[in-house]
Amino acid sequence: MKEKFAKLIDVKSIMTLLLTIIFCILSVTGVISGEQFLTIFTVVVSFYFGTQYEKKASTTKTVEATHPPDKTE
Repeated sequence: MKEKFAKLIDVKSIMTLLLTIIFCILSVTGVISGEQFLTIFTVVVSFYFGTQYEKKASTTKTVEATHPPDKTE
């Protein structure tokens, strides 16, 4: 549980959460429209999950490069 919480507390996660909260407030108060909120939120969340996916993919490639799978035929 502590490990998951520690992973959540990094700069990208904090920025994503803060931007989400800020744009929710701006949308509810009428400063920005729902359409603008959706556009901004989509970009922020896509960036966050895209970087998480890329990080996981590069870790997988590193592991495969150091430990190639057995090829028994």
